[in-house]
Amino acid sequence: MEKELMIKELCPGIYLMDEAHEATGYLVIGEEKACVIDTMNGYNDLYQAVRKITDLPVFVINTHGHPDHIFGNVYFDQAYLHPADLPLAHMFTESPEFLQMLDEKHLKVPPFTEVHEGDVFDLGGRHLEVFELPGHTPGGIVLLLQEDRILFTGDAINHHLWMQLDGCTSMDVLVKNLDRIMFLEERADRILHGHADDFDDISLMRCLRNGAQELCDGKTENDTPYFYFNGTAEAMQHPFSCLPDRHYQSEHSVICYKN
Repeated sequence: MEKELMIKELCPGIYLMDEAHEATGYLVIGEEKACVIDTMNGYNDLYQAVRKITDLPVFVINTHGHPDHIFGNVYFDQAYLHPADLPLAHMFTESPEFLQMLDEKHLKVPPFTEVHEGDVFDLGGRHLEVFELPGHTPGGIVLLLQEDRILFTGDAINHHLWMQLDGCTSMDVLVKNLDRIMFLEERADRILHGHADDFDDISLMRCLRNGAQELCDGKTENDTPYFYFNGTAEAMQHPFSCLPDRHYQSEHSVICYKN
């Protein structure tokens, strides 16, 4: 069943794709190639939507293996994913419900090609560089669009970080992994994450890191229950603060974690 797909150009050659306000993907167009970053839930034929914008060769990079970032891969021939997230992706793409949908629509999941830190994708005049950021998932990655100084972070850095799911790292590991790539503050000015409607200032990265450190330090006195999916309080949410003089697309920021 198709749901509303909204596409808007944020700046020349960079498009935000919002599928029913459930997930966000991006299209980055260079002089020679185009890249789709995350394909969302697959409600719409994303390949045909991209073809209305560009006729350049197009490929897919998935920031991680959750279904709302990979199910739309079925409209493409190939997708890149970090190998640490392959078991997670296969758990969803091999589920009976998803396989039945594929059979009804005469679609198939394309093969995953491994992507690793240090890989650089040349689009022609634009380069996407890969950095590993385990936390939300074991194989999460972020992508630096070098020339435009934009960091695509999937769900690894955002205003509503889920760390309560099976497969998430511990909070101290998340902090260490963020610290390891914090130099990206100097190489990027803005963030586009997997559930956004606009840019966030790069400082969201450090603000999230500081919030995770507060959890490591046991500063949970202001935390409240977090209700999700089946409506039970299976998690807590920890608010963290962003800087007052920067641009963010959300006024509220939390990290969710196991109770």
